Amino acid sequence: MESAGLSLRTTLAIALAILLGTAHAAASGSLELAATVTLPEVTGRIDHFAVDLKDQRLFIAALGNDTVEVIDIANNRHVRSLKGFREPQGLIYLSQTGLLYVANGEGNRLDVLDGRRLEIARRIEGLDDADNVRYDATTGSVVVGYGKGALRFLSAQTGEAAGDVRLPGHPESFQLEAAGGRAFVNVPTAEQIAVVDRANHKVIGKWPLSKASRNFPMSLDEKGRRLFVGARSPAVMLVYDIDSGKVVARVPIGGDTDDLFFDAVRKRVYVICGEGRLDVVRQESVDRYTPESSNKTAARARTGLFVPELDTVYIAAPAEGSSPARVLVYRVK
Repeated sequence: MESAGLSLRTTLAIALAILLGTAHAAASGSLELAATVTLPEVTGRIDHFAVDLKDQRLFIAALGNDTVEVIDIANNRHVRSLKGFREPQGLIYLSQTGLLYVANGEGNRLDVLDGRRLEIARRIEGLDDADNVRYDATTGSVVVGYGKGALRFLSAQTGEAAGDVRLPGHPESFQLEAAGGRAFVNVPTAEQIAVVDRANHKVIGKWPLSKASRNFPMSLDEKGRRLFVGARSPAVMLVYDIDSGKVVARVPIGGDTDDLFFDAVRKRVYVICGEGRLDVVRQESVDRYTPESSNKTAARARTGLFVPELDTVYIAAPAEGSSPARVLVYRVK
């Protein structure tokens, strides 16, 4: 009997080890580094991205270099460096108009480029510290976060101002409901998320952070009614119920995050962390989240873009020592 017991325990232990090993392998295999694209002569900090799916181009705001870099994503190669910007930060490309919008933080303006020639068509001045940019399809507006606390709504056709929303501090990442009329805005200096009525251009709610501060990135699962907010102190992802404004989950993440994205197909959140890692968090249910994997990237690589149509995460790695600036291309499995 003793021998049989040992055999059974051994068999169970081996089976458990196989199961754990398989689970670990599946988790670590959720992302694969598929390519590295060098950004020649790019120095300093790199900020946000935009994508042109039709012509297979990726636009990158090289903030510290005062350029916008252009990547051919079909062939994973750098094709052009656009000059003449002053601290480019947020970008958005509109396929319906073929226009690229570039927010200039130091230039206090929004540059509008012809997407074919990649030349400036017009400049919209008076936007101090212009930062993140979004497109509001319900109103046909381009929305820019700027200044010591405001969102500016601009006509995507003419560039004319359509209204401002005043906020209690400089806005960082913000998300727009597609089926609703709200915007959710990270305001780190006020340690809150401002809820904005886009139609009436006013703040209708203020959601405090839960034992955290320095909330910069944000993503939205509108179908699941959840908002994901990345905080840096401590390094944690907060999950909000967008109907109640309450925090329903807290998940530890890597330090110095500046971009995060929700993958609605695979029910994952990809968190880009400046400490040199890309965290993957699995959504078990709308109120339950599990760290799935952590992938090594590069020092100060804290911005990027998830393109769901391509099943790809792009991450900007600034120049460091003898290593040039580059874009890390991760395929999602």
